[in-house]
Amino acid sequence: MRFEHKAEMKLRRRNIALTVAYDGTNYHGFQWQSPPLVAVQNVLEERLPKIFGDKIELAASGRTDAGVHAFGQVVNFFTDGRIPVDKIPLAASTVLPADIVVREAREVDANFSALHSAKSKIYLYRILRTAASNPFVNRFAWHIWRPLDVEPMSEALNLLVGTHDFSAFKSASNVFRDPVRTILVAEIFDEEFFGGDVLTIKLHATGFLYHMARNIVAAVVEVGRRRWSVDDFRKVFAALDRSLVPATAPAHGLCLQQVFY
Repeated sequence: MRFEHKAEMKLRRRNIALTVAYDGTNYHGFQWQSPPLVAVQNVLEERLPKIFGDKIELAASGRTDAGVHAFGQVVNFFTDGRIPVDKIPLAASTVLPADIVVREAREVDANFSALHSAKSKIYLYRILRTAASNPFVNRFAWHIWRPLDVEPMSEALNLLVGTHDFSAFKSASNVFRDPVRTILVAEIFDEEFFGGDVLTIKLHATGFLYHMARNIVAAVVEVGRRRWSVDDFRKVFAALDRSLVPATAPAHGLCLQQVFY
């Protein structure tokens, strides 16, 4: 939602919140981009007016990077459109491409903001750990065919739980934002995902720095590959130095699973 239009938009009768799922493979992230780049927001703001009858400007729970997926992205916008909320998902399916789906729609209080009202988020990162790749999983998981030692990976993740300075896992360009965040859950588990032997890392936090989830995964994978010990991981975390962490894990393994309000 453009700041300069916010007051005008809030004069409309309804505030609609949507839960949106998308395959991020073909998009330059979620946040609106100048053409010829296409982001998920570009598509939603272009297509949704066809069912609401007025211009749409979205606010979202957060940005996802190019190639990152979402199952539970939340957006909201103001509209005078009269379509009942229970009809919105089906109507949206007639105007949106197959890789963007409105899973749920609801009418919310005028003060609700998908961004500012969010309390916490869950991201899942999937790792395919089979010798052969899987065509049904490749777009949604990082393929690491060498064995990973899960027990020390779990120990490393446990060190992240709580309120900490996550400077070691921030984006190299993120120099102004407060790096203190609170992780509520950090765990790793096996998952059957479209027939693939997938290792899933779950991060539930009150907020994330740019690239934080993918940088955490990159560091935990170093532990799983036995290039780092858990103590090495602890020291890197405590050093607050992004340069000590390996390159950011690939975007396509990450999914915004759920946002809590």
